[in-house]
Amino acid sequence: MKKIKAAIVGTGFIGPAHLEALRRIPYVEVTALCEVNMELARAKADILGIPNAYTFEEMLQQKDIDVVHICTPNFLHYSQSKAALEAGKHVVCEKPLATKIEEAEELVALAKETGLVNAVHFNLRYYPMVRQMKTMRENGDLGEVYSIMGSYLQDWLFLKTDYNWRLEPDKSGDSRAIADIGSHLLDLTEYVTGLKVTEVMADFSTVHKTRLKPLKAIETYSGKMLQESDYEEVPINTEDHATVMLRFDNGNKGSVTVSQVNAGRKNRLNIEIAGSKSNYEWCSEKPNELWIGKRESANQHLMKDPSLFTPEAAGLISFPGGHNEGFPDTSKQMFKEVYAAIREGKQPDEPSFPTFEDGHRELLICERIIESHRKQSWVKI
Repeated sequence: MKKIKAAIVGTGFIGPAHLEALRRIPYVEVTALCEVNMELARAKADILGIPNAYTFEEMLQQKDIDVVHICTPNFLHYSQSKAALEAGKHVVCEKPLATKIEEAEELVALAKETGLVNAVHFNLRYYPMVRQMKTMRENGDLGEVYSIMGSYLQDWLFLKTDYNWRLEPDKSGDSRAIADIGSHLLDLTEYVTGLKVTEVMADFSTVHKTRLKPLKAIETYSGKMLQESDYEEVPINTEDHATVMLRFDNGNKGSVTVSQVNAGRKNRLNIEIAGSKSNYEWCSEKPNELWIGKRESANQHLMKDPSLFTPEAAGLISFPGGHNEGFPDTSKQMFKEVYAAIREGKQPDEPSFPTFEDGHRELLICERIIESHRKQSWVKI
């Protein structure tokens, strides 16, 4: 079987996660790595066991590289995805697809024009239980969706001394908590329910109006400790916390709350979907369990087991029931679908994986949420 050769651009938190997932697909070989400069690229390539280190421009000139994974800070996603497509490479881009809606529109159009495989890493769709909820809803087990309540809570920016490039709008865009983790929650909400958000009403809160920025670089989730003299105080203009009310195209309502300053919540996405037949609750901290609420019979507690799942959801399971699967497996399962398309050489007519169009959709919702907060009023999508 011919190997598909991939390059990874960026090696912060998520780049190595892409690498680990790709190494679990037998016919994929990660042959190249790109970083901000050659010194760092060579050092990271040695650490990660990748044979070739390049600048981004050099990597694009390598004819044997089939697909590029964009794992850089947000402000680079547009230019690097565009350049990779123009170089004839398939592209897997981290979210957000871009920091401006016009850039996302251009990428969607360019991807269609080239016919190349394009995907955005909304990997949380690939928890087996998420697809199980989706297919159960499609099979009529949920009934009409009455309401949706979701939250995504973290604590990695809890302290005033916590700092990351995502706090800087010129690198991450005008929204932080919503764009960073809220986009996953909103994508998952529309994906599972089949509904579209039509209007939003948002309220943001910036808990730390200033933060202490390290004078030397540290990596996300590194846990490295610095001294007081290693910081400078800088103003913060993006949200630590946000609450958004939602209206859907079936006429019913929902709400989501996202926060990066909830002590003890490391990475907790929770969604509860109330329907006319059942109520589903799923939490990413217990990804192999689904609570199914009933009114006129006993509630149910479904554990991940391929023998009990719909065929579509069972296809995302690699191990028997009772053998837990988690976050690293979501990227592997997504990339299996993306790389099946890459083997065919073109974007499918109806992709099963999240595409640049999905990335554009979430950017549009996020921009309307930012607008709603600024206006303090309902805004149509």
